[in-house]
Amino acid sequence: MVNNVKTKLASEHVDFFYGSNQALFDIQMKIPENSVTALIGPSGCGKSTFLRMFNRMNDIIPGTHHTGRILFEDDDIYSANTDVVKLRQQVGMVFQKSNPFPKSIFDNITYGPNIHGLKNKKKLEEIVEKSLKGAALWDEVKDRLHESAMGLSGGQQQRLCIARALAVEPQVLLMDEPASALDPKSTAHIEELIGELREKYTIMIVTHNMQQAARVSDYTAFFYEGNLIEQGETTQIFMNPHEQKTEDYVTGRFG
Repeated sequence: MVNNVKTKLASEHVDFFYGSNQALFDIQMKIPENSVTALIGPSGCGKSTFLRMFNRMNDIIPGTHHTGRILFEDDDIYSANTDVVKLRQQVGMVFQKSNPFPKSIFDNITYGPNIHGLKNKKKLEEIVEKSLKGAALWDEVKDRLHESAMGLSGGQQQRLCIARALAVEPQVLLMDEPASALDPKSTAHIEELIGELREKYTIMIVTHNMQQAARVSDYTAFFYEGNLIEQGETTQIFMNPHEQKTEDYVTGRFG
């Protein structure tokens, strides 16, 4: 996709199937480190399916299979010796609908570290503060840590889910339309946060919102009917696309 930038994630000749229905066709793509890559395209074009391949979330769907390779720092994550639990620690996921656990804010953040064996109370407190600060939520909830996360607003819940992902110190964040269910103010918070997180993390975001993709991403990939039509720097994709179909989509002629 780009020169002189380290590749964090990649796909090599990836086809993906739901049963006999093929959803992705020969996807070849490189995701640069410490950047935001937006996946755009109409509903059903395969972008969320592709996103979920990078932490093997599609594994839980019966009857799915793929060919080709998905690489995380040059390692094929679908090889037989991959530790999927460790992979999902390194490659975190934030979903379209915020999904906090029906627990306290504190327990939401410490859930992952607990699973990975961390029990030291002082260390857990440090992780909670660091993660909430990383998700730009600390100042809003620091006096409510032992109250239910379900009492937070929608935008706060989504930032809590981001904090929960950060708590296990991932290298990559996958975001599947993280702001689509939020009001404009909360959406602005999430977009600002993404801009800050790119300094430390490699981020892939699926979005239907063209303006959002243009605002938050360094690179953009346009999917259509399971094919990767074009990929490149976001400014090039939006201002000077090479493919007519890309131009038609980003200018709103279909979608």
